[in-house]
Amino acid sequence: MYKVDLYAKVRRAVMVEDQSERATAKRFGISRKTVSKMLRHTVPPGYQRKDPPVSPKLGPFVGIVNQILLDDREVLKKQRHTAVRIFERLRDEHGYQGGYTVVREFVAKERLRQQEVFIPLAHPPGRAQVDFGEADIYLGGVKTRIHYFCLDMPQSDAIFVKAYPAETTEAFLDGHVAAFAWLGGIPKSILYDNTKIAVAKIMGDGTRKRTKAFSELQSHFLFEDRFGRPAKGNDKGKVEGLVGYIRRNFMVPLPRVRSIDELNARLLDACEKRKVAVLRGKKESIGNRLIRDRQALMPLPADLFDPCEKVSTHVSSLSLVRYRCNDYSVPTAYGHRDVLVRGYVDSVVIACGSEVIARHARCYGKEEFIYNPLHYLALLERKPNALDQAAPLQHWDLPEDFEHLRRLMESRMGKKGRKEYIQVLRLMETFVGLLSDHQKDFEGFVRDVENVRYCHTPIDGQQINRCEYALRNMEIRLLTIHNCIQAGRFDAETLDALVQTKHTWASMKNRVDSYLGEIHQIISQTSAALRPVRDSLVAA
Repeated sequence: MYKVDLYAKVRRAVMVEDQSERATAKRFGISRKTVSKMLRHTVPPGYQRKDPPVSPKLGPFVGIVNQILLDDREVLKKQRHTAVRIFERLRDEHGYQGGYTVVREFVAKERLRQQEVFIPLAHPPGRAQVDFGEADIYLGGVKTRIHYFCLDMPQSDAIFVKAYPAETTEAFLDGHVAAFAWLGGIPKSILYDNTKIAVAKIMGDGTRKRTKAFSELQSHFLFEDRFGRPAKGNDKGKVEGLVGYIRRNFMVPLPRVRSIDELNARLLDACEKRKVAVLRGKKESIGNRLIRDRQALMPLPADLFDPCEKVSTHVSSLSLVRYRCNDYSVPTAYGHRDVLVRGYVDSVVIACGSEVIARHARCYGKEEFIYNPLHYLALLERKPNALDQAAPLQHWDLPEDFEHLRRLMESRMGKKGRKEYIQVLRLMETFVGLLSDHQKDFEGFVRDVENVRYCHTPIDGQQINRCEYALRNMEIRLLTIHNCIQAGRFDAETLDALVQTKHTWASMKNRVDSYLGEIHQIISQTSAALRPVRDSLVAA
């Protein structure tokens, strides 16, 4: 191929100096045909092979290789031919005599040529994409696999991430609620893959049949849903890339945390810090572009969404309810009844009709029994001989004072003493009733703090006073009851006076909805919970 400077000289000789083509060819040592070609083109037109050169030894086998690669398109990705396997087949089945390197290079070039080409997509403000990822962390010193919910705003590149013990329906719902709170609004449309949490079935015409849980979520927040094509990750490439970005940048090295809540605090902080970044090809920071995204969001609804999985089921003869491969206890009075289980990320709530009859911490194991000993005390009062063998009581870690009290009662009262001791245990049913008096106020306060943290809404004096009152009462009453028990005052009159209620002792025993453990442990946990809450109030 001739250089551009020779083209310039030849064209000038003929077209400016009026030299003949024959003389010009002789002058520069080229043929007349070449001179004519140079006169037709300003610069060398160049030449490119339609196909790359192939080794003479491999040439006869190119068709076989291309057919193998074509057939691989219909095969599971993990079972497609490697370059090594193609080389072995050519050698063993077709008599190929060449080397492996030639085959490997040819296969690599052919696969690159066969890759799909995509069109760049525009992302208007107020649109989002959602996906789940997974990563390993050290949770309490133990290596644990966690899953994380990702929401990406492609226009601004803002992200929200929240970790969960498992990729479940309730995690999916809770992730949306938390992400919307952080954004301060609802995206107009959200793009998903075809996760079974949202899509019950893909119909023959390509339409989706939504799951009940996803339909409830969409009906509450009113966003438009869109779904990528099956096995086409490029349809939501932004969030697909985000999943890997989070794993590489937020999870390396493996985080060491005491709880999932601690990890989520770190992830949220990382999302906030990322707002100052100016990405390649952009002139504005993520935070500045997020302003336009937020302006395009729909407002949050006034009523709250309950992010839980709802399952109707039946109480067994052992007063157990099965949910997600585990059995949770309910009071024995509800045996053989139909109940509704609401599964949250960190708790399981069981209701019979409109009444909540049991609350348990969520278990993510399998074939576990989660007992509340208080649920079985009423039945044990009628069957006191089962006290020592009752499975729900086997791991009930009561203070030593209770065991001492039992020995005293049985030694002084004989068989009747065991029944009387069970009645003493039943006094703890009241402690839960006391906490439930202020539970709604406490939960409302937590929501207020979350709004301050995620939505940047101011907290007013009325909210502060209400929540401080609820917390102060909760702590004071727990301490009072603890002191009462330590003093050995178990009579109904004393307790009625302490709780300052019109309900009688007998009626209060029927208000059981959960077991919160030993009294001193409850006090310790409450005090620990008060510390960050009060810090938030001071900051507000």
